[in-house]
Amino acid sequence: MGISENKKAWQETTVARNLAKSPERKAEFRTTSDIELERCFTPDFEYPGYEESLGLPGLYPFTRGVQPTMYRGRFWTMRQYAGFGTASESNERYKYLLSAGQTGLSVAFDLPTQMGYDSDHAMSQGEVGKVGVAIDSLADMEALFDGIPLDKVSTSMTINSTAAILLAMYIAVAEKQGVAADQVSGTIQNDILKEYMARGTYIYPPKESMRIITDIFAYCKESVPKWNTISISGYHIREAGASAVQEVAFTLADGIAYVEAAIKAGLDVDDFAPRLAFFFNAHNNLLEEVAKYRAARRMWAKIMKERFKAKDPRSQMLRFHTQTAGCTLTAQQPDNNIMRVTIQALAAVLGGTQSLHTNSRDEALALPTEDSVRIALRTQQVIAHESGVADSIDPLAGSFLVESLTDRIEQAAFDYIDKIDRLGGAVEAISRGFQQKEIQDSAYAYQRAIETADTVIVGVNKFAIDEPPPTGLLKIKAEVEIAQKKALAGMKAQRDGARVRESLAALEIAARGTDNLMPHILSAVKSYATLGEIADVFREVFGKHRETVVL
Repeated sequence: MGISENKKAWQETTVARNLAKSPERKAEFRTTSDIELERCFTPDFEYPGYEESLGLPGLYPFTRGVQPTMYRGRFWTMRQYAGFGTASESNERYKYLLSAGQTGLSVAFDLPTQMGYDSDHAMSQGEVGKVGVAIDSLADMEALFDGIPLDKVSTSMTINSTAAILLAMYIAVAEKQGVAADQVSGTIQNDILKEYMARGTYIYPPKESMRIITDIFAYCKESVPKWNTISISGYHIREAGASAVQEVAFTLADGIAYVEAAIKAGLDVDDFAPRLAFFFNAHNNLLEEVAKYRAARRMWAKIMKERFKAKDPRSQMLRFHTQTAGCTLTAQQPDNNIMRVTIQALAAVLGGTQSLHTNSRDEALALPTEDSVRIALRTQQVIAHESGVADSIDPLAGSFLVESLTDRIEQAAFDYIDKIDRLGGAVEAISRGFQQKEIQDSAYAYQRAIETADTVIVGVNKFAIDEPPPTGLLKIKAEVEIAQKKALAGMKAQRDGARVRESLAALEIAARGTDNLMPHILSAVKSYATLGEIADVFREVFGKHRETVVL
């Protein structure tokens, strides 16, 4: 009897009929991307060319991973996202995490820093040091990395509109440590398109923002070759309410836009593409998430090889960082978040991530305490050293369910990319509100499913308990803003004002012309021009972006 006959016979069994009628489970099972799950998956996914689409680890199309040995060679980078208050306070947290076994740094900046305002600006009031560290000038960056050797630690900086300024500060700090720019390694997020789409920390219009990004590409190719010049982010798209399919589709569509912009600026694809990186979310549906990462890798390989004719295999690799899903964390029964994060981290590892941040149990309530971040880091370490899932490369390969989901996610995501192409590409589609509307509709449907309890959130709409108010949370005191403003005033009083004015004037001339902006930004940073002063030059020349209203 063949597979199809066996499957038909199985479907007709009494066991299968009884399972379908079970009052404890839904009659229909679907993933978060509304992909229907069959009761049992069989080898129906196999088709001519199947072995080629699956491939081998480290080889095109990289479905099974970008490295031939994956975690048998070395574990993923354990990179906990951290930053709060002043640079000195964050420096203490970084040293604590490194002493606990973290293998890379990941910097969170406060909202004024993200939006290009100094701590003494009226727009910064009440926000200094709250959701990340406050960085006003090179002096703060020096304090942030005091005692941390930048030739030995890889640093990721989650920063977008002001990414060029923060990167320049990092390069300047390294030089002061005696570390040449070509020896520092790390990543800046530098992904402005998802800001217009899902997050909102944009400053300048798209055209001018894309110029800054491609200038970073060109500068780092020559001067900072170990730096990942962009981390194209699906994380915030997913946090805004997108499905797994939408996360992949909109992220890769943004990637296509960045590649096209760089080529238009005169760069050869194989000169910059090897330094592109990606940033994905890890949600609760473990097997869908694993398939999502595998599909994204295969899709990007095809896009780079077939669409952009990239010849260097490194240009075809989708290397990505993962962060567990902040939007899934609950204020109710916060210890449940430990289990959620464990499942999400396991999905990222099984999906072949290159680095990972695990959220802390108390992040739905406040910034995480040291105890909470230690548990989050230990989650990664237990998975790495005790679970056994890192002992084999792509251990779920060949799973009927995983391979089927990988194929379906790939097809659905390519369908979205085709729609975006027909609208004129990611930038034009964003200007029309296409991605925003799709994300909003998905977020609404998910919230409705929670409210009707069709989607169960343990401790929220099922298994709720009466619990006392939380205690022991980390709070940022008002004194942080006062101290930061005082330090900024002191720095301004001591710097060479004429040198600052000269460097800002040169930056304005470059912004109005066609010179690469990075050398001028670096010069301004070294003069101790502030982040806000540099951003204001660009505001004056480039203008400010106004949000597209989606009806």
